[in-house]
Amino acid sequence: MSHTLVDFHCHLDLYRDYETVYKKCCRDKVEVLAVTTTPRAWAKNVELAADSANIRVALGLHPQLVAEGVDELVLFRNLLHKAKYVGEVGLDASPRYFRSFELQKKAFEGVLRACCQEGGKILSLHSVRCVGEVLRMLETFLPQNKGTAVFHWFTGNASEAKRAVQLGCYFSINSEMLKSEQRRNLVVSLPRERLLTETDGPFTITAGRPSSPTDVIFSLKTLAMLLKMDVETVKSLISLNLQRLEG
Repeated sequence: MSHTLVDFHCHLDLYRDYETVYKKCCRDKVEVLAVTTTPRAWAKNVELAADSANIRVALGLHPQLVAEGVDELVLFRNLLHKAKYVGEVGLDASPRYFRSFELQKKAFEGVLRACCQEGGKILSLHSVRCVGEVLRMLETFLPQNKGTAVFHWFTGNASEAKRAVQLGCYFSINSEMLKSEQRRNLVVSLPRERLLTETDGPFTITAGRPSSPTDVIFSLKTLAMLLKMDVETVKSLISLNLQRLEG
C-alpha cells in the first residue's frame, strides 16, 4: 500500500451524488471504509465497490436505527460471514435516542457475540455519551484475539481512552475532534500507532459542503501540527497503522 489518504469511517452511500463520490475515491486512491447503517444497505455498497481495490465495505447496524430495525439483527448475522469489516455499530445514549438504549444494548451484544463467534472482524464503533458502557461490552463479549475495535469520533475521557488502548482499540480521528483544546490534548495522548483518520462524511462539513474522503487531508494537517511532525510523515504513519490493523 502506498502512503495515500485514509478515511476509515465514511457513509459513501448517503451522499446525494454517491456514485460520483465513489468514482472520486477510486481515482484519488483514498483508502476508505464505507460504513453502512443497516444490513440491508450492505449488498448495494459491495456491488458499487466491487471494482475498487481501495474501498472496503462494512456491515452495519447503527444504534440510532435499532428501534425501527431490531429485526435486522437476523440479516446481520446471516451476512456476517461475508464481511471482514463491521460498522457502524455501537451505542448512543444522547437524549434523542436514550429511549431505545436497552434495545441498543441487546442489539450490540448480539453483534459482538456474532463477531466473536466468527473471529477476525474489524469494527467501527459509535459511542455517543456511553464510552464506558461500550468498553464494558467489548471487554465482556469480544476478546482481543477475536476482533479489533476502532473508536470512530471518540468522545471519552482520558481514563476511558487508556482502557480502550489496553483493549487493543484504534481511534479514527476527524476534523471535528480537533476543534477543541480538550479533544486535541486527548488525541495527542493516544499512542501514535493506534491513530487513523476519518471524515464521517457526509455528516461533517468542510468549506460549507459535506466532507468528502479527500478532506481527511485537513485532519492530517492538524494532526501533524499537534504531533510536531510533517504532513507526509503523519500520512505515512496513518497508512502503516492501517496496514497493521488489517494485518
